[in-house]
Amino acid sequence: MQGLDENTRDLIQRRVLKRVKDIPSMPQFVIETLRKLDDPKSSATDVGERLARDEGLVLRVLRLANSAYYGLSRRITGVSEAISYMGFKTVKSIVLAASVYKFMDSSFTGYALDRGELWKHSQAVAATSRYLSAKLKMGDPEEAYIGGLMHDFGKIVLNDYVRFGYSIILRLVEEDRLSFSDAERQVLGFDHAQVGGLVMDQWNLPDSYSYMTAYHHSPEELPEDGQECRKVLDVVHVSNLMCLMLGIGIGADGIQYNISTESLERLGIENQTENIMAEFVDVISAMEDDFKDN
Repeated sequence: MQGLDENTRDLIQRRVLKRVKDIPSMPQFVIETLRKLDDPKSSATDVGERLARDEGLVLRVLRLANSAYYGLSRRITGVSEAISYMGFKTVKSIVLAASVYKFMDSSFTGYALDRGELWKHSQAVAATSRYLSAKLKMGDPEEAYIGGLMHDFGKIVLNDYVRFGYSIILRLVEEDRLSFSDAERQVLGFDHAQVGGLVMDQWNLPDSYSYMTAYHHSPEELPEDGQECRKVLDVVHVSNLMCLMLGIGIGADGIQYNISTESLERLGIENQTENIMAEFVDVISAMEDDFKDN
């Protein structure tokens, strides 16, 4: 089956690239906070001073520090104390989550996602990725959280173009048995994973974020120079597909993707998928109150 004509496809590709460049950058204080969190010379006080510029972030850090997830025996009231307890990596996850919320908490009709559904799905994948990484000791759990959080960011950019070409994409999925991502690429020249990777590059975020985003549906295509994030990518890939199977944030693309048997084997869970999914239900249920207002 043919996709759009070549001229239309080229025009869409140019417009998608322009949309990527036009995505607003993060606020300067967020960038400065992330730099402080990556600086081994920084103290909790240094980071707390940066966070203090945004009351919402301060409240989020304190709320999470006092959540059931951390199970503290006493209440933490100061942001520097919370940062010291949770660690810089966890705080970095919170800062990024708070910063991308405004982009994701909308409706995306091209993907048939009602308002908040993309955010809900991203948070679920982030939470389960963190859990699976820690359970299997595969990669850094906080890196896995960020990978899960950002994996579908490209849908924000590609939404209007998927809506335009949806009937053709759907026929490719149904008649030619393509995955939704393959159909996106054939019709539009990009899939949402590739576009998300471009946004991570545009924001000058670490290369690992670009790799986890760009290859979350195609982990076997991870290039040689990205192999350092192989374990975390496998975790995000599996967590994403399992969350879709559980019906969390399913949109127009549904579960029209293939789970990588190689990823399952590398993680050592090829015979444990049902048990893992049951654990994911518990993880998402237990953490729902902690992340629903991120």
